[in-house]
Amino acid sequence: MEGTIYSLIPAVLMLVLVLLTRNVLLSLGTGIVVGAILIHDFGIWEAIKEIVVQFYSLFISDNTLNIGNILLLSFLLLLGIMTAFLQASGGSRAFGDWMIKRVKSRSGAQAMSALLGVIIFIDDYFNSLAVGQIARPLTDRHKISRAKLAYIIDSTSAPVTVVSPISSWGAYIIGTMGGIFAANGVTSLEPLEAFIKMIPFNFYAIGAIISVFLVAYLKMDLGPMQKHETRAMETGDLIGPNKNNVSGDLSDIFTPNKNGRIYHLLVPIAVLIIATVSSMMITGAMAAEGDISILTIFANTNVNLSLFFGGAVAVITCYLFHIRQAGQSNSTVKIILEGMKTMLPAIYILLLAWVIGSIIGELKTGEYLAGIVNNSSLNPAFLPFLFFIIAGFMALATGTSWGTFGIMLPIAVEVTAITDMEMLLPSMAAVLAGAVFGDHCTPISDTTILSSTGAGANHIDHVMTQLPYAILSALAAAVGYLIIGFTSQIVLPLLVTMAIIIGFAILTHFLRTTKAKH
Repeated sequence: MEGTIYSLIPAVLMLVLVLLTRNVLLSLGTGIVVGAILIHDFGIWEAIKEIVVQFYSLFISDNTLNIGNILLLSFLLLLGIMTAFLQASGGSRAFGDWMIKRVKSRSGAQAMSALLGVIIFIDDYFNSLAVGQIARPLTDRHKISRAKLAYIIDSTSAPVTVVSPISSWGAYIIGTMGGIFAANGVTSLEPLEAFIKMIPFNFYAIGAIISVFLVAYLKMDLGPMQKHETRAMETGDLIGPNKNNVSGDLSDIFTPNKNGRIYHLLVPIAVLIIATVSSMMITGAMAAEGDISILTIFANTNVNLSLFFGGAVAVITCYLFHIRQAGQSNSTVKIILEGMKTMLPAIYILLLAWVIGSIIGELKTGEYLAGIVNNSSLNPAFLPFLFFIIAGFMALATGTSWGTFGIMLPIAVEVTAITDMEMLLPSMAAVLAGAVFGDHCTPISDTTILSSTGAGANHIDHVMTQLPYAILSALAAAVGYLIIGFTSQIVLPLLVTMAIIIGFAILTHFLRTTKAKH
């Protein structure tokens, strides 16, 4: 089964079940079981042992604690505690009151949230969770659905970090390209130079970011998003009927302190940002070898440790504020427990997503998809388009952008070095773009899970409402990659990609306005 078309079965089955049942835990669990059975040629007992081993290896691998996973899960618990303190202190409500006087429209609130997503470009995990904490009080007050906030967060986190050289993603990609160029004898480009030149070729990332602002200002609510937004505006129900498996929502648990102040929210978040970024710089500098630069720091930084440290310091700050407000009260224990409880749905989904990712890795699904490109003898002009499509399917099936980068970037360099070097940068950019597209469409992506967590949205609602926007940007990007393949230009395909997205948004706005008048 490994490395064949049958290796796609668990991923496809999982996605179909998600669409049919909207139960992400059931869908992920079914995919895991079916995948394990396929790995062991329908041996049930061996499949059971495989599943146990995969869960065990999430925490202990080669007789060593898997510190990275433990730190990330611990950070989620800390984030839940921090969110509970911010809610109970009245800081979230005070910040919402303050911002609603300055940001007076729903469009402005959405644009402000998107701007935060663009500014916080250091890491996608950090972006997803930090932006949610800052923006949620504002978007809640303007009755913006949590699904809309999750879309804004997700569509600015990975797209921004994938085009930023000074980010965990950029550093990883640049470091990966160094080894690939050396292995394929590419001496005309330095990795950093290549990365920067690839930025305008990343049509999907650029299109996704543009779409967010168009959604904010032109009210381009497509498909399921329209239902969520209408319900939020008319009834004030920001989450919707699927309130199960919603992480980080405490609106019905705590009555905010009447003496809450803006600084009760802003100071802990500022501490979280400063402590996390500082820790990333320190851990990166300590792990870097040779000359230390900003790129080597971000290439070697320990993101999960930094998030845990930042979260711990932020929670301590919240606790100190709580003591000043309420003294040593019994509510402290309740706040901590309820805060941790709100993060359990995200942790369950993340654990299952990690396991099915490992199962899919054992089945060599990624290698099978990569082989489709490697074994093809198409016209080189189709290479950027083909790499975009295959990378998208790979990230969709495996749930990992970085894994897709690791598999597909070497193939892109190898194929274009043999066929047409003019397609090198467009093909590599297409891999990056396709990986982010697939990341946006799959329910098992870490970033997608954390975006719904940061927004306090139902996870499947987030996936389903984001899908139309991801497909729109992907279709526009695909046209751009076809044009670049046949023209070897950059300005024309980029303009065409942007024109398709902007034109669609304007047309949608016009039709909705005309319908409303009649």
